[in-house]
Amino acid sequence: MTATRRRWLAAAVSTMLVLTACGGGNDRELAGYRREPAPHVGDLSLPDLSNGGTDFALRADPDQLLVVYFGYTNCPDFCPTTMSDLRLALRRLDGQEADRVDVAMVTVDPERDLPVLPGYIASFFDDGHALGTEDESQLQTVAAPFGVGYEVTHDEAGDVVDVAHSTSLYAVDDSGDLVLTWQFGVAIDDLAADLGWLLDEPDDEGSA
Repeated sequence: MTATRRRWLAAAVSTMLVLTACGGGNDRELAGYRREPAPHVGDLSLPDLSNGGTDFALRADPDQLLVVYFGYTNCPDFCPTTMSDLRLALRRLDGQEADRVDVAMVTVDPERDLPVLPGYIASFFDDGHALGTEDESQLQTVAAPFGVGYEVTHDEAGDVVDVAHSTSLYAVDDSGDLVLTWQFGVAIDDLAADLGWLLDEPDDEGSA
């Protein structure tokens, strides 16, 4: 039942986004999808637990991409699979391209994750950013424009017993716009191809 609820929430949020976000022409068929207009998330920030809790703005550095994922470290399936697939996708890019992609994971389970999230993300990406806050209002404010849904269930003793969350992966550009969303299970080669296309897109537009 726990796994079923997680999958239901993931499917519900993903379906909602697909239905409301289709459109936009591309020079190639993308595995991910765009939302029109693109949500702007670059003015939002969260503490970066990998860097002493300093504020981390949800926008890429100039001429780079920021890939963002919302999850939790005790996740048995979606989160480690997504992180592993992203790591493999980055390895399919050439070194210079891969260096232009930054990765951040936002925990939706801060009660348990704040002390351990930096080590978790570092096990996949040496320079990954572990983002988290105990301020539920701040977390909801950040999650909303991404279209992220999550639910943390506690037992009678107040301990976390289940976490349900949407499972998409998000690309944010250096303007702070959410430019592409991938649903869970995107093929690694397709993810790598989309990342390469996004990294090349500004040059293509400039030469048009």
